[in-house]
Amino acid sequence: MSTSTKLGKKAMFNIILFGFMGQVAWAVENNYFNTFLFNVIGGSSTDISHMVAASSVVAVLTTLIMGTLSDKVNRRKVFICAGYVAWGFTVMAFAFISREHIGGLLGIEPAAALSATVAVVIIMDCLMTFMGSTSNDAAFNAWITDITDNSNRAKTEGVLATLPVLALVIVTVAFGVLASSFGYPACFIGLGVLVTVCGIIGMFTVKDSLSGEKKNSNFWADLIYGFRPSVVRSNKGLYLSLACLCIFSVAVQVFFPYLFIYGQHQIGLDFGSLNITPPVIILAVAVIGLVIAGAVMMGSLMDKKGRAPFAVPSLFLLMAGLVAVFFAKDLITFAIFAVVFLAGYGLITILLSAAVRDFTPEDKVGSFQGVRMIFGVMIPMIIGPAIGSAVTETFAVKTYTNDYSEIVNVPPPHIFLAAAAVVLLVLIPLAFLIKEWKRIEAGK
Repeated sequence: MSTSTKLGKKAMFNIILFGFMGQVAWAVENNYFNTFLFNVIGGSSTDISHMVAASSVVAVLTTLIMGTLSDKVNRRKVFICAGYVAWGFTVMAFAFISREHIGGLLGIEPAAALSATVAVVIIMDCLMTFMGSTSNDAAFNAWITDITDNSNRAKTEGVLATLPVLALVIVTVAFGVLASSFGYPACFIGLGVLVTVCGIIGMFTVKDSLSGEKKNSNFWADLIYGFRPSVVRSNKGLYLSLACLCIFSVAVQVFFPYLFIYGQHQIGLDFGSLNITPPVIILAVAVIGLVIAGAVMMGSLMDKKGRAPFAVPSLFLLMAGLVAVFFAKDLITFAIFAVVFLAGYGLITILLSAAVRDFTPEDKVGSFQGVRMIFGVMIPMIIGPAIGSAVTETFAVKTYTNDYSEIVNVPPPHIFLAAAAVVLLVLIPLAFLIKEWKRIEAGK
């Protein structure tokens, strides 16, 4: 194995800055937009499923078109930086959405404005997703692939894989506490400002990975390049990686959109009563540091030892964690068991993300970001939340009365068992992907 290619300090700074702020924004969108719709607006689990599905379609179309366009104009930086600036403004817009405001615009009482307000939230979520997918999913992800290679890709993915976990922890605590203390509007404005500032910083720190010279290829031909049967056949490893990523992501989306709602209404997660003392902060920082170090170490091992040895153990670690949290009846037990499935989740994310980058043709990186989003976002975010919603409607035994005196079902622990069952299906394409890895490592 050749020595690892070193990434410069400025490149790593931008990987962490844009990766982290992007994950914070996505964590709020994937969790608190759902609780905002559920608790504040008065929507149901079905409304959440519709919002997630709609935003996933927008994410895929945006990434496909804007990723291909960034290939065409041979630039990444302008899409990243301008996109983050605009992304921040769309997040801030959520501060002004309420039944009262929408009802006032339509001349109806807030109690009768539920459907209209839910529609506005979904439309704004799609607009926010367009900005986020342009900057993060299309341009930033393509930029990462541009500047890494097989000798440092899994290690880089190890860093990137810790960012969603770190963002989720910070968002869970900080956004939860701030939302309880100051309300959702103040949190949306604060987050939007941070995302916008990130884009402004990038204007001075990001170095474009491409030459900036426009390509002469046909844009529309490039747009559908990844869907050609001949391309699929000649990139077997890529599409096997994407198939694994798709099923894995479906499993995650079975429970993830409902996770904070589950925490609040099933196991007693109360942000208003969290006792955040200096020892707790020190412990949290230490744990986060260990998680980051562990992820980077595992990424380095995957770069050195290959991907195959880590695949099946990581999968079963995730399944074991999901089954375990089904039996958790309180917050402490849930948090302990959640460490297991988060470890499996992180390892699989590193593994499959690196595999997708490994097998992506270097001259079509931007074009393939949309294909990646179809497998990793659109299909999972349509199927997964629908499964979660169906499980909720079938097995829910608890209900919740929202601020408008409307009764809605609370997601049951069965969503984690359903997710574990879906994870098992990953073994089918994974068996073929492992053969592909071993074939490549053997030099055949």
